Amino acid sequence: MAIKELIILVVCSLSVCTGNEFFTSTDKISHLFEEEKFLLDAFSLYIDAEEENVKRMKSILLLLQLGTYTGPVDPEEIKDPAAAFKLLMRLRSEWLNIEKYTLRSLSEYNVYQTLLEYAQIPQVEDLEGAALGLITLQELYKLYPHNITKETSLNADEAYIIGFFAYIEDKFQHAFLWFLYSLNRLTEYSTVTEEELLRYLSDSAYHFGSLPVAIYFRQRLLNLDPTNNEVKVQLDLYRLLRYQRKSSPDIFTLNTESSNSYEALCRGEIDERTSQRQRALSCRYSTGGGNPRLMYAPVKEEVEWDEPRIIRYHDIISDREIDILKNISRPLLSRSQTRGGVLKIRTSQSVFLEEDYPVVAGVNQRIADITGLSMESAEDLHVQNYGIGGKYEPHYDEMNTENGRIATFLIYMSDVEIGGATVFPEAGVALKPKKGSAVFWYNLQKNGNVDLNTEHAGCPVLRGNKWVANKWIHEYGQEFRRPCSLSYWK
Repeated sequence: MAIKELIILVVCSLSVCTGNEFFTSTDKISHLFEEEKFLLDAFSLYIDAEEENVKRMKSILLLLQLGTYTGPVDPEEIKDPAAAFKLLMRLRSEWLNIEKYTLRSLSEYNVYQTLLEYAQIPQVEDLEGAALGLITLQELYKLYPHNITKETSLNADEAYIIGFFAYIEDKFQHAFLWFLYSLNRLTEYSTVTEEELLRYLSDSAYHFGSLPVAIYFRQRLLNLDPTNNEVKVQLDLYRLLRYQRKSSPDIFTLNTESSNSYEALCRGEIDERTSQRQRALSCRYSTGGGNPRLMYAPVKEEVEWDEPRIIRYHDIISDREIDILKNISRPLLSRSQTRGGVLKIRTSQSVFLEEDYPVVAGVNQRIADITGLSMESAEDLHVQNYGIGGKYEPHYDEMNTENGRIATFLIYMSDVEIGGATVFPEAGVALKPKKGSAVFWYNLQKNGNVDLNTEHAGCPVLRGNKWVANKWIHEYGQEFRRPCSLSYWK
């Protein structure tokens, strides 16, 4: 109320202001007593307005502290994708609300508003990426909204946002299921309305091809407002189309069949023939071909697959070294790129670490000792952390370039509870992340051609926090360590 009165007072003051010189008339000077009273009244209203705004902000702060804030969280504990999405939604909503009230401050220099300009507030792009990350998990692991939200339930508005982003990406079945989840959780405090949800439910079902369901929800929408002619016309159109179509897909039930070997491997569907072949593989202690540094401390070597030959080395990096690498990397991480730039096929953040750090130099030397390969043309150690539904779809590390990536050494810096496996679709092999271990394979055959069986992928992380470190080793410097073959075939 004080703010409104102050605005009226200021407007009135501006309307009577003539801009005359006071010193040229004593009569004008005498009117300054009235002006002084006006200024004091305005100043009093200004103080009341500031107090009123501060009182509002304090009540909002108290509600946020009591209702949502739970204190600092260890980043390693952000394992549930639904909880991560909920946090992004909440932070964005809270900060925008705080910004709205701090903008009302009448002070000449609003320090907090300046701070907000530099605060790291989740953007719409973050919500979209997180929502599509959840959809990716659903698509690959064949999950319904209630599977995703088993540990962390979402409210109607949060579910609506996921459905909305799925809808604009033409993923109509998942959009429908999220809108239905949202509809069942509508309350008087929800921002999204029943009308909006019914409209999206009907449209999603229509685009999916499930006309009876589209008609049902369009009828419910018409029941809310029987005078809506647009809805009536659409309903008549849907009924007409229904008689022309022979079948209607079931929008409520997900297809649980894997569409390719990448999906099947990520879901743990291992072919029995692959399992039998793996049982014939062996493990041993290795000295890296007689490396002096490994003679008294050989590494544990396990053959994960024979062709392409994939080796896992156990316990090759300590928890302390892992913690140091994570702490170095965290402030430097940025969105991972592919050869085509930033693409949706790769959702992670990463950084290349130079040997200025002793721990990095130590890890690089250990890789050289284990593999017997030269590091002179190798790339810097590449540390990655995956996000919500974090993945890297099937790809090759090498694409026939000069001084190409002859080999990959992939270190697992964390365990992953569900998902996150490294899979080789052509070979039919899935490798589960195991903290402290690493896997190694050659991307190039001895004749220099790309080994097509080394196509691999990082499966979406369903639950957990996935950290890895890559060392890409290049051809130059390996002439006498891995001699070329004259064979055209390998």
